[in-house]
Amino acid sequence: MANLTISVDDQVLKQARIRALEENTSVNAVLGKRLEEYAQVEDVRRHRLAALQRVIEIADAHTIERGATPWNREALYER
Repeated sequence: MANLTISVDDQVLKQARIRALEENTSVNAVLGKRLEEYAQVEDVRRHRLAALQRVIEIADAHTIERGATPWNREALYER
């Protein structure tokens, strides 16, 4: 595991340490998790787009006949 040195305002670090303590974690753990999420954004985006494409393909492959009754607000409230 690599080490990373960053510069941050003293007051910001103090507030971050307090919040991390309240959440039973550490600033190091919070930053590590956030950096991991940042690095994986493109992978997550690709997975979401692939899942959306699969849903669209399934929807296109399966049609539903609605019959003669229109599906609009007025028709649904008449029932």
